[in-house]
Amino acid sequence: MSRIESYPADGWRGWIPSGIRPYVEAQPLAAFFLGISSGFPYALIGATLTTRLAQDGISKSAVTAFALTFLAYNFKFLWAPLVDNVKLPIIGRFGQRRSWLWLISLLVIIAVTFLGLVNPNNALSTVAFAAITLGVLGATLDIIIDAYRIELLEPHQLGTGSGMSQYGWRIGAASAGALALIVSSRLGWSAAYMSCAVFALPAILVGVFMGEPKRNIEPAVSRGIIQALVDYFSPLVEFIKRQGAWLVLFFVLIHKIGDTLANLTLRLLFDDLGFTNDEIAFYDVGFGFFAFLIGIFVGGIMYSRMGLKQSVLVSLILMAVSNFSFAALALVGHSNIGMAAAIGFENFASGIGGVTVVAYLSALCNLRFTATQYALLSALASIAGRFLTGTTAGGLIESMGYVNFYLLTTLIAFPGVALFWYMIRSGLADVSLGGAHTSK
Repeated sequence: MSRIESYPADGWRGWIPSGIRPYVEAQPLAAFFLGISSGFPYALIGATLTTRLAQDGISKSAVTAFALTFLAYNFKFLWAPLVDNVKLPIIGRFGQRRSWLWLISLLVIIAVTFLGLVNPNNALSTVAFAAITLGVLGATLDIIIDAYRIELLEPHQLGTGSGMSQYGWRIGAASAGALALIVSSRLGWSAAYMSCAVFALPAILVGVFMGEPKRNIEPAVSRGIIQALVDYFSPLVEFIKRQGAWLVLFFVLIHKIGDTLANLTLRLLFDDLGFTNDEIAFYDVGFGFFAFLIGIFVGGIMYSRMGLKQSVLVSLILMAVSNFSFAALALVGHSNIGMAAAIGFENFASGIGGVTVVAYLSALCNLRFTATQYALLSALASIAGRFLTGTTAGGLIESMGYVNFYLLTTLIAFPGVALFWYMIRSGLADVSLGGAHTSK
């Protein structure tokens, strides 16, 4: 019997094929709606704000400077301990996770509305303040949603739940961006941003209908400054004390370097190969999006049938090999079939990895420090690749060409594969896990 089939389904879910059934359980569905609310602030301070500023005649240098608002997402682990340790007055009686979820969701709605009401031509500095505020609140909402999701899902649901969260995030970001453009062309940007505030409601409603996660461990009351400092650093100390912790952290740091280097330079490759904007939109945005969604679905099934360790190992291999497809595309040149194959394979592999690797990072968390530890691990997983891309990728492409560059990214990805294989063989992949992979 497969892992999926070993979990019985009551009522109408029993009529659904076993391969799809895990995706319609209450907790993974909740993760989907949480993902919608998690994705939309990112879209509004990204492409949507860039479009708005450009249409308002703001200089390119000023527009690009707004990319700094994303720094909040890279450093969110710095204030994540507050979400774990601070019990909110009055609404705190509804539970640690729900009270923070409702408070920050409400503040996100206010921040989105405020950003929409400010005129960039009259008060660009105020727009910058509003965007930074929304970035910080959006990153904080991410912290809360990730913790809520991990603690809500049962251990056997971490894979499908992670996949559903990825679905929700993509749909939330894309839908908010599309809605903003449609409304702005008819009613203006203020109405556009206010209409997008509705995407915060799914998270609020999940908190109402799903209640406080059963696996959440309420924080102890801190007494004095010393105890508060101990509580702040406790998540990191707890993780470091685990057997093989430093090796695990090293794996988290390096496993995405090759993939990140490749993905963040693709638009340069497409431009130099002479692909038109329409071709890029169709293959990279459209076709790639559906390949990603298929990968998420397959990743959930892989996790359920193969288990955590083996599914992560397979996904790491697929993501590493996917970089090779861009080396092949660079060698072939302008080819729509080649672009479709490369984009399709890469997004399919990334979709699988988005389920299995996210599930692994979730399983590494101690349920007492879910918000802090997941925020730290997710930031660590992206920071190295982004730094190297910004500092060295362009120079490497100029010196060795696209073919050799993407071959290099393929090679760079395999140390992460080898390290995880070693962690499996040595048992570190098991002993380093936190409490999120087991029932409370």
